[in-house]
Amino acid sequence: MFRRKASVPQQQAAPPPTERITSVVADGVNLRGKLTGSGGVRVEGAYEGEIELDGLLVIGPTGRVTCQQLRARHVIVAGAMRGDILAEKVEIRSTGRVWGDVVTVSMATEEGAFLRGQIQMEDKVELNLAPAKNDASQEAEQPTPPSNTPATK
Repeated sequence: MFRRKASVPQQQAAPPPTERITSVVADGVNLRGKLTGSGGVRVEGAYEGEIELDGLLVIGPTGRVTCQQLRARHVIVAGAMRGDILAEKVEIRSTGRVWGDVVTVSMATEEGAFLRGQIQMEDKVELNLAPAKNDASQEAEQPTPPSNTPATK
């Protein structure tokens, strides 16, 4: 008669695609190059190069990232980062180590986090991210059409 109704578990809305991890650089993997695009990336291995990410970048506890300037919407550092960070939101976890300057709107650190550099807080940061290309064929160079002039011998 006075029995409590079983509660129905509420489903949480999925995070937006830019806040979900869609790619992982696993522990034991070493990558070098240029990382651009949108979505979430987690680095547990080693990465050296440029990073321009319209989304979340997580440097896991075993991750090591080296780049001149990392640009992303949201950066979480639980591993090692060497280079400057330009992001709307930066979090350095207790295991995180950053050697470089940080320019951000929102900054959070846990007890034990390490930062050797300067923090510059801004009302807004301009990431100037390149637009993401959805079609792989757009990335390839288009062949030059043949000219109408006859070939000379």
